[in-house]
Amino acid sequence: MSANTLVLIACGAVAVVLLLGLVNMLRGGSANLSQKLMRLRVLLQFVAIVVIMGVVWWRAA
Repeated sequence: MSANTLVLIACGAVAVVLLLGLVNMLRGGSANLSQKLMRLRVLLQFVAIVVIMGVVWWRAA
């Protein structure tokens, strides 16, 4: 699996969770689910940043 694929997967996961949260909010869904999706999105953003920084570091070496 290439580094570009890892970055795309990480960013795609963030986008999917963000869209799920928006759909839940627009439909007037559970506030508890919205909070869980928000926390998951923040965690996935952290993971995506770590992956991106790891790829940048690996390519610079």
